[in-house]
Amino acid sequence: MTQLSGGADLSGRPPIIPNDGPDLRAGAAPGARRGRSRRNREERRAGLLLIAPTLAIILIAVVVPIVWAIALAFQKVRLINIRETGLFGSYTFENFIEVLTSPGFLQALWTTIVYSVFGTGLAIGIGLIAALALRKPFRGRGIIRASLLLPYVAPVVAATFVWSTLLNPQYGLVNWFGQTVLGWSEPVAFLSQRWLPVSLFGLEIQVPIALVTVICFEAWRSFPFAFLFLTARLQAVPESLDEAARIDGATPSQRFAHILWPQLVPTIAVLTVLRFIWTFNNFDDIYLLTGGGAGTQVVAVRVFDYMTARGDIGAAAAQALVLAAILAILVTVYLRLFGRQEEQA
Repeated sequence: MTQLSGGADLSGRPPIIPNDGPDLRAGAAPGARRGRSRRNREERRAGLLLIAPTLAIILIAVVVPIVWAIALAFQKVRLINIRETGLFGSYTFENFIEVLTSPGFLQALWTTIVYSVFGTGLAIGIGLIAALALRKPFRGRGIIRASLLLPYVAPVVAATFVWSTLLNPQYGLVNWFGQTVLGWSEPVAFLSQRWLPVSLFGLEIQVPIALVTVICFEAWRSFPFAFLFLTARLQAVPESLDEAARIDGATPSQRFAHILWPQLVPTIAVLTVLRFIWTFNNFDDIYLLTGGGAGTQVVAVRVFDYMTARGDIGAAAAQALVLAAILAILVTVYLRLFGRQEEQA
């Protein structure tokens, strides 16, 4: 058969090359696998080197203090002998028995739950109202939105000082307005008076005025956090849904219940969990406003008193562990009961 100059015959088929030796590709596969495994090991080592500083910080700043607190909770440790206390010692449950049976613990726990539930609810409610009110664009909306963030970004010391000054029974602006305009017979000690008799529909009700005041402060200080989350979620709602409902004649309450509320439920669920955890562990607001007096002693303030005033480090650590366990139980119950329903909604 006639061959062409390029090595192919007249039929166009390439020439047949005899298989004189082994296929080089078959011998290259093990080397390629070895190269890939070596490269994978190098990438893993590089990854470990990159996350090593973060792991060290977490170990030193988070894990070690938690382990140390747990060890202290099971030992009889006072402030005077804490330098002699090690990680391993004579463990006992006396601290937990003392904490759970001490007078005032159940009352402090109940106060903490009331403070957390109402503080969280009011903060999210006010944040929702503010987000809905500022949803539509108008002149000056940016300035108003920015001003609403002031309670959240202001230092807590400055915020509590302003509130203490405004609510002072002698020279506070609130009592001056109440006595001059509202006709109060006497000034109200909002931060040092435990009960305030209030006449409502002919019935005299005892209002825990100091606890109500610190709850209002917590709601005022933390509602901007909810406002930011809810504003971001409202901006993601398609305008076409609201316009279609408005064309169909839906009222504002119907548009909120059937269009906006289902969109906001997952965000409100996350906000509820986060705000409840932070409010349940809150210490500085109440301590700076009332010092835990007048029926406002929460468990966090009680832990601080055990540690500083009494010098009982073991009992303070045990009380902190009890607080963490109760918080974990409450959050778990909430997620089990309402988490799935809100996700489905």
